[in-house]
Amino acid sequence: MSETPRKPVHLAVYDTYADWETGHTTAHLTQRGHVVHTVGFDAAQPVTTMGGLRIQPDLALADLRPEDSSLLILTGASLWDTSEELAPFAAKAKEFLAAGVPVAAICGATAGLAREGLLDGRTHTSGASFYLAEQPGYGGGDHYVEADAVTDGDLITAGPTEPVAFAREVFARLDVYKPDVLDAWYGLFHDSDPDAYPVLMAASAAGDA
Repeated sequence: MSETPRKPVHLAVYDTYADWETGHTTAHLTQRGHVVHTVGFDAAQPVTTMGGLRIQPDLALADLRPEDSSLLILTGASLWDTSEELAPFAAKAKEFLAAGVPVAAICGATAGLAREGLLDGRTHTSGASFYLAEQPGYGGGDHYVEADAVTDGDLITAGPTEPVAFAREVFARLDVYKPDVLDAWYGLFHDSDPDAYPVLMAASAAGDA
């Protein structure tokens, strides 16, 4: 009997998106057999990342349905802090969470979720507590924790300096690696632990990652 195909992971892309924040996440998801689709306001309109790269979205935001996805990733971007232009992406995250589909937000995307009220009852983190406290309508101060990255049920959050910890939480939520292999992956890419490399190689050779 064949396995049920995995639903794709969806990566939100928009102008000024901080491309380095999700590099580990998307690269290793792809290496582990997950399909990553990009989602923009308009599939016909390319976006330009903060690093100056042009990306053609695979899908328009209006056409994205939670039931067709395994995860929505929201990246940081200057636009989260300068306007409400990206609010529809936070609204889409609300749809995902209501449907029980995970959302992972890093950096400025956490501010968008804060303004949408999605952090008020969930343990979360960001770049700094005062950053979220400045967001209109945010009432989640009691649920803020100082941590590299946090998972609370279907919501993953991280600050801008923690792309590796962010990836680790995504991998754990999607069961991308077995726990001991995930620890080794994090030890190598976050801590440069040389002892982690042979663990990863052995797991890969055994098909046991």
